[in-house]
Formats: sequence, C-alpha cells, structure tokens
Amino acid sequence: MREYSIKRGHDVDLNSLVSKYFGADGDIYEGITFSADGMGEVNLKVEKNRLMVDIVPPKKITGDGTIVKKWNDFLLEATGKDAKERKKEFGKL
Repeated sequence: MREYSIKRGHDVDLNSLVSKYFGADGDIYEGITFSADGMGEVNLKVEKNRLMVDIVPPKKITGDGTIVKKWNDFLLEATGKDAKERKKEFGKL
C-alpha cells in the first residue's frame, strides 16, 4: 500500500477524477475498487489528507505503456504534486 499526501490547499473533487481517468464510480472517501488495463485491481481511499492506494497486479500484463502516463496525470491532479515532488517525499521516509 502506498500513501500520497495531498498538497495543502489543493481542493479537487476526487470522485470525478476517478471517473474521468478510469471510468469508475463510487465514493473515494469510503473506498473504491476498480480494474484498469495494465494495472490490475486498484483500491483507492482518502484518509485525512492522504490518498491511500493499493494495487494488485494482474497475472498477465495487457495494454500498452500509456497507463503509466495516465496514472501520473491522475496523481498530479489528485494530489497537486508532480512526480518529482512525490519522489522527494518518498525519499524522506
């Protein structure tokens, strides 16, 4: 499981972002589970100011590499932090 902190003051409708990027509906504050090609089963939940992510990879990889860009774009909009900022934050742990 990974935790992504949400930038202070960054206010966005996370439910609509999940729907926009992955076509999944539900309440991310209670927890939402969906499948994405190339990623497998994704569980998302928001606790306080953190986005909790748990990914169960598929047995066989399908799809192309565009899922990585899609995931990074989603995380940027959801947390307000780009890949460089997220990497720096993980380095502190």
